[in-house]
Amino acid sequence: MSAGYDQDKTEPATPKKRRESRKKGQVALSREIPTVMILFAGIIFFLWAGGWLFNNLVSFTRDVLRTISYFELKPQSTSALFWQIFYRTIPLILPLMGAVAIAGVIGNVVQIGFMVTGEPLTPKLDKLNPINGFKRLFSMRSLAELVKSIFKVIIIGVVGTLALHKIVDQVPALVQLDVASLLRFIGNSAFLICLYTALVLIVLAAADYVFQRWQHERDLRMTKQEVKDEFKQREGDPTVKARIRSAQREMAMRRMMAEAAEATVVITNPTHLAIALKYDSQLPAPQVVAKGAGHVAERIKAVARENNVPVVEQKPLARALYSMVEIDQYIPAELYRAVAEVLAYVYRIKQGASSGTANI
Repeated sequence: MSAGYDQDKTEPATPKKRRESRKKGQVALSREIPTVMILFAGIIFFLWAGGWLFNNLVSFTRDVLRTISYFELKPQSTSALFWQIFYRTIPLILPLMGAVAIAGVIGNVVQIGFMVTGEPLTPKLDKLNPINGFKRLFSMRSLAELVKSIFKVIIIGVVGTLALHKIVDQVPALVQLDVASLLRFIGNSAFLICLYTALVLIVLAAADYVFQRWQHERDLRMTKQEVKDEFKQREGDPTVKARIRSAQREMAMRRMMAEAAEATVVITNPTHLAIALKYDSQLPAPQVVAKGAGHVAERIKAVARENNVPVVEQKPLARALYSMVEIDQYIPAELYRAVAEVLAYVYRIKQGASSGTANI
């Protein structure tokens, strides 16, 4: 069932799915990149500050040995010795710890950017399910991690062996060296091994990052139905949207007819267009309160007749108003003269004539 479901996931993840996955802490993250960054940070630190660290450790060790030579095992003296060791070692350890911590953070940031989420720490009951635990233990991801770990151990072992092979001829001569020279030889050898190992791990980290990206994209894939469902959630159900648009059109139509009932005049084409104008002393210019073509025009004229609003046939003016002016807009200056003639005609006939179709 699961395999079949995975096979149905053929669609790439949508931006919404990616955002939700990132919020949950599900990102393409290679653990090898921070490891390599930390190793290089340690190498650079010892290369840059190794002498300083060595000299301070030598001085610290000498002072401790001198203190122990006349040390008395008492609570006060033991506590004093402990705090002396603590205060002397912290300044030596903190720079290295800071460099390693910064390198680890950078190794994660370069992959996924800055991200803070507590979702992975949220307790989940399914993680306590032993069946799910066995599935994760024997999954392809776990197998890939096992193969990667074995391969990494082999690579590090081979690199270490090759590096030691280069210096093994110098081992017999070590018996003639003093302690300082011996420690220097050991430090240089360890530095060389770590450097070769880090260079090889760069290749492994790059390959692991590519694999993690591929695995993440594969896990994010969606079925066609999931894509459709998300589209419906984002855009809305087409049936519901059609109903909403229909209701909005009906509300707009009722509002427009209510405005037409209170209009000053309705100018027609005469059969195809109808534009309702409203004008009084409070308005800066005549205003289009309703307009329509075809069936809507017929409704506007019917509403106008029912409410004793004059209906005037003026074809050129009707076409100009319909194309140039939207509802709730005032008429442009170039139509002032033509509209003024219609309004003057309406005011003349309003005194004694009832509503109906009149011709200028």
